Amino acid sequence: MLLMTSKWFYAVTAVTLSILARLSSAAIYNDYSDLPQGKEWDFVIAGGGTAALALANRLSENASYNVLVLEAGTTDVGIFNITVPFFCTRTIFAYDWNLTTTIQPGLEDRSIFFPRGFILGGSSSINGMFYTRGSADDFDRFAEVSGDEGWSWDNIQPYLALNEKFVPPADQHNITGQFNPDVHYFNGTTSVSLPSFPQSIDAKVLDAVDELGGVYSYNEDINSGSPLGVGWLPRTIDTQGRRSSSGSSYLAPVFAARENLDVLLNARVARVLPTSNNTNSTTGYSFRTVEFSQDITSNSTIQVTALKEVIISGGVVGSPQILLNSGIGNTTSLSAAGITPLVDLPGVGQNLSDQPFITNAFLANTTDTYDDINRNDTVSNEVLVEWFGEDGEPGDAHGTGPLGDTFANQISYYRVSEELIEEFGDFSSGPTSPHLEIYPGNGYFLQVLEPSTGTSCNAYLIFFFHLLMLPYSGYFLSMTTVVVSPASRGSITVNSSDPFTPPIIDPGYLTADFDVAAMKEAFNIAYTFLNASVWDGYILEPPAGLPSLSDFFTMDATELDGQLETYIRNQTGSSAHPVGTVAMSARNATYGAVDPDLKVKGVEGLRVVDASVFPFVTCSHTQVPVYVFAERAAEMIKATWA
Repeated sequence: MLLMTSKWFYAVTAVTLSILARLSSAAIYNDYSDLPQGKEWDFVIAGGGTAALALANRLSENASYNVLVLEAGTTDVGIFNITVPFFCTRTIFAYDWNLTTTIQPGLEDRSIFFPRGFILGGSSSINGMFYTRGSADDFDRFAEVSGDEGWSWDNIQPYLALNEKFVPPADQHNITGQFNPDVHYFNGTTSVSLPSFPQSIDAKVLDAVDELGGVYSYNEDINSGSPLGVGWLPRTIDTQGRRSSSGSSYLAPVFAARENLDVLLNARVARVLPTSNNTNSTTGYSFRTVEFSQDITSNSTIQVTALKEVIISGGVVGSPQILLNSGIGNTTSLSAAGITPLVDLPGVGQNLSDQPFITNAFLANTTDTYDDINRNDTVSNEVLVEWFGEDGEPGDAHGTGPLGDTFANQISYYRVSEELIEEFGDFSSGPTSPHLEIYPGNGYFLQVLEPSTGTSCNAYLIFFFHLLMLPYSGYFLSMTTVVVSPASRGSITVNSSDPFTPPIIDPGYLTADFDVAAMKEAFNIAYTFLNASVWDGYILEPPAGLPSLSDFFTMDATELDGQLETYIRNQTGSSAHPVGTVAMSARNATYGAVDPDLKVKGVEGLRVVDASVFPFVTCSHTQVPVYVFAERAAEMIKATWA
């Protein structure tokens, strides 16, 4: 446990109180009765997550538009574990919907944790803060699938510029050669910076890159649109070593103080309702009323009607659930669940795609890792002092040291072999797009037991600080392997007319043979990287279930293949990058659920803006593409009502 002397306890309290200044200046409410009486809203946003707050910010730039945000969770303000980047995974469970999947046949019949942010700012308030855009191919593919060139790589650059505020790292070191300034933007809203605390493995990683070359070649900037290779990892962390989330950036005091922007917390959206007497044979239903509850244990609900549009932004789980609860979806399935079908839109809830993810902790021959931060009180206090500064006075926190960083300094991207592509096809967006992501971490990544079942569950990046799980001794190097262009698909469905019953989440992990084969290649890439001479003597033991470095390259191929498959199916979890359940498609397409303007097909007054509209997952973490979609959606909405 992290030990705090009274001095540092008061320092933490002081910083927490100083952060509360944002709340005091914002129109953020806990109870509907506290909202301005008689006020009407032009736009009602169902959700208060990553995309929702970006939308709220941009729409409320027009003082003539009143905007209401309905967030199911609590405020993100003043929560130390959210503000401090290193503590990012301490937010899991506390500020999460705590969802689990159905039994997954591809994961040896395991039901696993499915993380989603239950707090203002959504998953941007609890994620690992990786700033990765994906490939140019990804956005060009969005344009092709949707029939709208506005989604292409070249045309989304203005939206990247609106979002990204590239800043110096907290330690102010010279970052020349660690990024390409020509592909970044410096005047946006969300802070982005490079790692500020050097890990002891940094030099080894870069030396291995120099030694191996080829697919391991150095990439000066993985956000250039061509991410293949090994490069430094930007994160959404500000120059004071603090998380920069959708909440802290798009709802900063200067924006939250707008009189035309209101945010209501603890508001669980049940459904959207057709506006009375507003249907016709041309456009069908008009949905501009939102029904929500602030007490789901009672039968009481509240209804708010938007003058212009309702924008659903509940994420990959919440958005399809709201639509299905509203009678928008597959009519047969809706009837079976006891929901009256209103609009036949079979694509709602289908096409769920998530990136399979495994953390692999190797016992290392070193003592210079992060592992002692959470099992040694002296080390814990030292890093806390470093983050706050020597005096620990209010406002002195300057964010240096390991607490001002997240868990990886470099990241790498690879394509699978041509043999695999010939056998299964290419599920990436194009020739410069990776299928695999691998990143090293200077400490132990944990496997967590799912409390309800006792089965193994790879919880989202639970990183080296669960004391009950962290080994009491030993120091570790973690290599995380991810299939970023997966072939498997799943679904979000409902089986109850109660809108607050959790939906059925079936990601279909590893149901496509390609995903298993690709993950096997990820291990070959990772082991080859660790076999570079710079790592000689560094790796002592592999994770349980994996072969040693020497055995990996000498054992029988069939035996190795079987061992890897067993390990993969038993250890894979969610990368927390699910997309696709309200997928965008061309206007005349018979599949999908929203058009290129993100309007729900077949109805009026309703859009969806979040990762659920991605027709496929980008070869990246999904935070940046979500911001891009939100920025462009806001522009399209403004143009509609200009």
